[in-house]
Amino acid sequence: MTLRRKHGLRKLAVTAMVAILLFSMPGLAPGGKLQVAHATEENNAPAADMDSPDSGLLDDTDDRLTYTDYLERYQDQSRPKREMIVNAADYSSIDGMEVQKVEQYEGMAGMSIVTGEQGAISWEVNIEEAGMYNLSALYFPVEGKSSNIERSLLIDGEIPFTEATYMQFQRVWSNESDEIKADNQGNALRPKQIESPKWQEEIFKDLEGYHTKPYLFYLSKGKHTLTMVSQREPMVIRHLKIYQQDEPIPYAEMLKQYEAQGLKETEGQMIVIQGEHASGKSSPTLYPLADRSSPAVYPYSASKVKINTIGGFNWRIPGQWVEWEVNVPETGLYKIGIKSKQNFVRGTYSTRRLTIDGQVPFQEMDEVAFRYQSGYRMDVMGDDNPYLFHLTEGKHVLRLETSLGQYASLIREVEESLLNLNGMYRKILMVTGSSPDEIRDYRVEKQIPGLLDGFQAESERLKSVTERLKQLSGQSSDQEALLMTMTLQLDEMIANPDTIPSRLKAFKVNTGGIGTWILKAKEHPLEIDAIYIASPSEKLPSGKASFFAKLWHQILTFFYSFFIDYNQVGNTDEGGSKKAITVWIGSGRDQATTIKSMIDETFTPETGISVDLKLVQMQTLLPATLAGQGPDVAMQIGNDVPVNYAMRNAVADLSQFSDFEEVSDRFRPSAMVPYTYNKGVYGLPETQTFNMLFYRKDILKELGLEIPQTWEDVNKLLAVLDKNHMEFGLPIVTQPSYPGENLPPNSVFAMKLLQQGGEFYRNDGKESDLDSESGIDAFKLWTEYYTDYKLPVEFDFSNRFRTGEMPIGIADYTTYNQLSVSAPEIRGMWGFAPVPGTPQPDGSIDRAVPGGGNAVVMLKQASDQDAAWEFMKWWTSTEIQTMFGREMEGLMGAAARYPTANIDALDQLPWPVNDYGNLKAQFEWVRGIPEVPGGYFTGRHLINAFYKVVNKQVDPREAMMTYGQYIQDEIRLKRIEFGLPN
Repeated sequence: MTLRRKHGLRKLAVTAMVAILLFSMPGLAPGGKLQVAHATEENNAPAADMDSPDSGLLDDTDDRLTYTDYLERYQDQSRPKREMIVNAADYSSIDGMEVQKVEQYEGMAGMSIVTGEQGAISWEVNIEEAGMYNLSALYFPVEGKSSNIERSLLIDGEIPFTEATYMQFQRVWSNESDEIKADNQGNALRPKQIESPKWQEEIFKDLEGYHTKPYLFYLSKGKHTLTMVSQREPMVIRHLKIYQQDEPIPYAEMLKQYEAQGLKETEGQMIVIQGEHASGKSSPTLYPLADRSSPAVYPYSASKVKINTIGGFNWRIPGQWVEWEVNVPETGLYKIGIKSKQNFVRGTYSTRRLTIDGQVPFQEMDEVAFRYQSGYRMDVMGDDNPYLFHLTEGKHVLRLETSLGQYASLIREVEESLLNLNGMYRKILMVTGSSPDEIRDYRVEKQIPGLLDGFQAESERLKSVTERLKQLSGQSSDQEALLMTMTLQLDEMIANPDTIPSRLKAFKVNTGGIGTWILKAKEHPLEIDAIYIASPSEKLPSGKASFFAKLWHQILTFFYSFFIDYNQVGNTDEGGSKKAITVWIGSGRDQATTIKSMIDETFTPETGISVDLKLVQMQTLLPATLAGQGPDVAMQIGNDVPVNYAMRNAVADLSQFSDFEEVSDRFRPSAMVPYTYNKGVYGLPETQTFNMLFYRKDILKELGLEIPQTWEDVNKLLAVLDKNHMEFGLPIVTQPSYPGENLPPNSVFAMKLLQQGGEFYRNDGKESDLDSESGIDAFKLWTEYYTDYKLPVEFDFSNRFRTGEMPIGIADYTTYNQLSVSAPEIRGMWGFAPVPGTPQPDGSIDRAVPGGGNAVVMLKQASDQDAAWEFMKWWTSTEIQTMFGREMEGLMGAAARYPTANIDALDQLPWPVNDYGNLKAQFEWVRGIPEVPGGYFTGRHLINAFYKVVNKQVDPREAMMTYGQYIQDEIRLKRIEFGLPN
């Protein structure tokens, strides 16, 4: 298999993405400012029909190159020393995009254009000399959804290489205020991060970090068309530039230039820049930090929280940068020292690229290594022979950008190896199945041509990477352990091919471990306390804390631990507030800290209501409420809790408030269903989740399959998957996540039931409807997937999807977030779409899915219900839900994208346009499942009936009738208990 062919699977998504964006995008709303150009009707194809297969996703793209292949193809081409400016306003065509021409935008001379987050725009250029060129864009990040801007680049209508599909342009963030504020306990509060947009020239490069040098593009002599396809976020463009990026010269040559220019070393200068006073950063996650672990930081306090550093684990992703403004008093030569802590990556080092005023001063600053050490230390650029930096009098901007450096090529090699190993795993799976017969000789090495050669090639590749890792780190470390385990297994399988089937499970585990290794290897954290720019003769402080300073620090912190509650976040009510409420939250500390910060910044100042926010385990809510010790408001509780508490008169009816109808309009009607009971509403939705269909584009193409639109299509697809020993994933929850949690009705059963017009309860919730013909039919169809098609009951969807063992399946839409972060090797090779549906008599397809999520409730015992209602309105408002969603994603990355139930807030979260279109299409089919007295038996006995059929071969009708009666009896008994009519 050639290298190009090996990359083929990875490249399947590119044509589809371009096709969708170019040919399936509706135009933007009219009404632009100044000169507005509109796409013509001929250029705007109608939006994609969600009821038809997305065949574009499976177009033949085997000839698409990765950037590595692309460079190899054009390695002999020259790099002409030419430069061409392409004014953005001189575009040749637009497609599905509304473009605004703006003069003197934000101080930029000339005409610029405002481009939206949908559609495409093209420019024609005339190249006078063929060769490899760099490209850059001068752009301004206009207000959007606070995420990086994404574009695809086409040359003459084609993606030049796969990575050009994901061009990113960063935003700029800064502290809202230069002053660090403190709460009323004297502890510093984390500065709020705000967007500080400015004009930037960004060279087209790999922000993922796999390629440390800017991209090169081959342009032959003559006319070419450059096209930028919007994937996410709007941007203003002034011009594109085609040119050659100069490589920084070695320091030895730079010294000669200093001598030739007569530059002298400065004397007596010492400039100290505190890390927390950064002037800009690429992400809101790079906020200043409070480090209380060492007395070496400044400012320091053993008793109070002080904001004193920046970076840490948040500053680990390639492409992230932090910059500081420095005012230089005298022109001359200086040295630079950085007081930092790198105790995150053991056995290797974190890498940064240092630039001054946008330029790398000399070659050695392209990759600055910060090696592992337990505490703070002073890293002088150049170590014992400090490098000299030429700085002129006045302001300069010093930037440190995370880079993979020499590790980039190694990580790229391992990712390519993982892709190939997963491909081999799927081929073996097609022969042996997921549970091979131990006494059968499958002779897989004979049935799969080139299998052992492939194992040999990957073993040698991983051994080579291991050796190079040792050379870079200067020692052996846990970085190589997993790679060595994989090579050992490959060698054993090569030596004993007959053992391959019995080693399949271990092989799968090891490949999953390599995927985790890739994620960890890409992380290069670094924490900075201060930066020193000094005259070469000045002595810099050591940066370390002395033994006695550390000892005194430990004594003080131990002493203060008896008097200070470090779990208290933000301002506390000291008895001066006229109104105060207690709020319990059951999620993580990061979420609680963020919410408390938002409360202190906006809610309390605006309303005068003090909030005591407590992080608790929500299992304690019931006993605390019974004991009269519960909160006024409880957040992030399960769907079943509000109504179950309402039956017991423990939560307040929110419909009593005069503005309730206005507040409820923030959510889809389906989101309110689980909280409605006996003509009252007892909770407000915080999140709303539902299922989507996830699929591997590359594997479906390989098997000649299309995205199933109906359940009949699924049945046909299952036959092909079974033939190839692959699986279709259907979600099934059989165990509660904590003691006492109610099991919701299975979502696939609910889909079957709802799509056939069935319902869970009849007669106003007095009886279960699962024993009706529609309920029994839905149950029979659901269980047949496990009795007839032998689908797995328990599985890890993300891992099986990643390896390709389960190339298609239904899962909660938040799985998208997990896959985006945890499976980088299959980026662009998967997608999600609305779930399969049931055809209707009118020819449409019903794609109804049940909704899940959590809610916020007001306890009946709340002493000030008006204040509690004000908090609930504030928390579920569009502005606050959007702010919280963006804060969470900024703090924890795309994996923490918030599934808000607020309709308008969801629109403002940073989803890629095409993916969000699929999400909204499915959202229209979400249906709420009502909660009734005794309804907790529904999910429980549905699973019991399921196991009777699947494990004990009981007839589905008999099982459903039997357990349906249990549900009926429980509902009747509970209605009697609560004094409700039967």
